[in-house]
Amino acid sequence: MYPLALNIGQRLCVVVGGGRVAERKVRGILAAGGRVRLVSPIATSGLTALADCHAIEWTCKPYDREELNGAFLVFAATNNPEVQRAVHRDAQAVGLLINVADAPELCDFQVPATIRRGDLAISVATGGKSPAVSAMVKRRLDRFLGEEYGWLTALAGLLREQILAEEPDSERTRELFQQLLHDDIVDWLRNRQWDDVRRHAEQVLGRPISFDPESLTKENP
Repeated sequence: MYPLALNIGQRLCVVVGGGRVAERKVRGILAAGGRVRLVSPIATSGLTALADCHAIEWTCKPYDREELNGAFLVFAATNNPEVQRAVHRDAQAVGLLINVADAPELCDFQVPATIRRGDLAISVATGGKSPAVSAMVKRRLDRFLGEEYGWLTALAGLLREQILAEEPDSERTRELFQQLLHDDIVDWLRNRQWDDVRRHAEQVLGRPISFDPESLTKENP
């Protein structure tokens, strides 16, 4: 498997199936900004609620290959092996990338266990060998990585914009980015020691900086 981060913002993802596995796929797609077309005659209460509030498009009928029209990615997440194979066959026939639940040998891509802290995403994959191991590692990382890592990502992105607005990307700017990530900055953010964060950044950059702690924490829970 070749690991990558895929931009699916406003891209249509077709999920075939209406059970708990399908719901996990749907929620992951929505979290990444994708659009969802759910294809299934039945659905969990969670999926039904998403359809009722128009967060997803629900085609409430058995799978038909026409439902793949316009798709960017396809997810087969039913408990029917025959349907799974049909979705896989149809997706392959038109060159669509497909993920088939519980069948890594049929997958063009796999969905790793992912922790999100704002714009920071950390994913764990085992090449389909053991989703349980991925889940265990994710739980361990989840305990270690607090919300301050999301704040750090947002702050670093903001300061990067300010730096690059004044001087082009160069070896000097890359050194500044590294210096900004002081060993103590995570602790300062965790304890909301904003004055320490600001003082450090201003020392590195040699000028006043502008950032709003309230906006930083509100947008990156």
